[in-house]
Amino acid sequence: MILRTLLTLLWLAGMFVSPAQAALDPALVKQLNADDTDQKILAIKQLALTADADTTRVLQALANDALLIDGDRVIRMDGERAYDAVTGQEISPLPETAATLVINNRVRGELATTLAALKLFVPNRDQRLAAAKELEDNADPFFIPILDRALAQERDPEIKDLVAQARALIALKSPDPAKRLAAVKILGESDNPSLKVRLIALTDPAKEPDERVRIAAKTSLRALNARLTLGENIERIFSGLSLGSVLLLAALGLAITYGVMGVINMAHGELLMVGAYATYIVQTLFRHYFPGALDWYVVAAVPVAFFSAALAGIILERTVIRWLYGRPLETLLATWGLSLILIQAARVIFGPQNLAVANPSWMSGGVQLMSNVVLPWNRIIIIGFALFVLALVWVLLNRTRLGLFVRAVTQNRAMAGCVGVPTGRIDTLAFGLGAGIAGLGGVALSQIANVGPDMGQGYIVDSFMVVVLGGVGQLAGAVWAALGLGIASKFLEGWVGAVIAKIVVLAFIIVFIQKRPQGLFALKGRFVEN
Repeated sequence: MILRTLLTLLWLAGMFVSPAQAALDPALVKQLNADDTDQKILAIKQLALTADADTTRVLQALANDALLIDGDRVIRMDGERAYDAVTGQEISPLPETAATLVINNRVRGELATTLAALKLFVPNRDQRLAAAKELEDNADPFFIPILDRALAQERDPEIKDLVAQARALIALKSPDPAKRLAAVKILGESDNPSLKVRLIALTDPAKEPDERVRIAAKTSLRALNARLTLGENIERIFSGLSLGSVLLLAALGLAITYGVMGVINMAHGELLMVGAYATYIVQTLFRHYFPGALDWYVVAAVPVAFFSAALAGIILERTVIRWLYGRPLETLLATWGLSLILIQAARVIFGPQNLAVANPSWMSGGVQLMSNVVLPWNRIIIIGFALFVLALVWVLLNRTRLGLFVRAVTQNRAMAGCVGVPTGRIDTLAFGLGAGIAGLGGVALSQIANVGPDMGQGYIVDSFMVVVLGGVGQLAGAVWAALGLGIASKFLEGWVGAVIAKIVVLAFIIVFIQKRPQGLFALKGRFVEN
């Protein structure tokens, strides 16, 4: 009881010590070698109140077992050099009688928390952020002066909010209801889900006697829940956009081939697989021959994947599909057989196991919007990449001679042939273009999933749903359908689970197509005629 009173008095005294008065106290430094653990912890916390570089060096040396005792003198080791812990003067040679200052696990725990508090003043933002997060659960009243100084000089909003939360959590233990009330209001401005437990506890009369604090806790809890719900919805929308961008890349090529030739290409998913394996091969080549440029293998993989998948698509069209125009059922069966051949070929060449494709450093990490919302860079870049590909396809179809021919064949094949459009060559080029776009989808897929022989199978049905829902041959319809299905799927998954969500989406599309067979956007002119 006496020791607790002494600790409290010393803490209150430390709160009124200005930075100009603070300095390394020789008595406190020597107290680090006290026999009593409580005395050591008291010395650590009292030293930390100065929050200066000398204190940090001494306490860090203590944590690293680099603090020695030689009689009444405390020696700090810095590599092979020795310094007086109080004065900072170098000691040479090191006395043979110097012995390592020994601390137990309890002292180490307190020391780690204290060092985290001192890291609030380092220039490195990441270290300050990590320190603020650590203090959320471990801070005690001794650190209030340190937290106040950190709040006064911190300019980073995220770190400042975390420090304010740590201080508020300390204030919740105060016997003064006014301080607890202010702390509850501060916690209510946060979006940290870990604070819900603290606020729920404060609504219980058995744990919080003051009615004003309980009412404020309920208000803060509602505000916190509203922010968390907003964060969850933002994350669902972003996940839906990410899924929709992948579906868009998968469906763009299918929209072109199905719109021009009316071919139900069940091997379209395997063209994504070709693009993904091309990305893996480029990564392997860069790793062996250009290790210094490994971060840019994705950029090099984009044209390689496009032309690899386009070549595969042209070969399929020239050898098999060309002879089956006008026979959709036979085309479906033939392309399904081709998909099985491509899957088995991938198993023979690369093996049945999945292969990992690493993200470049510039696609790692993410953007943290809220404490429960992190937007990964790889998915942000994939969304941007999908929009970039969409823009290129739009320019190709609307501003080039090839695009004009493709649109003509899509609207009326017979009339296009009558006016001199080489419909057979357009079929081949359009199929190659659609396959190449699928290859670009494989590049995107390789950055968010493993590469394997069966990876395309999971996207073929969804791709057809996007094409049919959006309208055959319509880019705008494909965009709206892909993004809409992606977002709707993510919201439904959060409410009813992934399996039920798939069923609901499929049922909606069936009903929608019965009511509007032409999809969201109808073609102008007659559909493909042979």
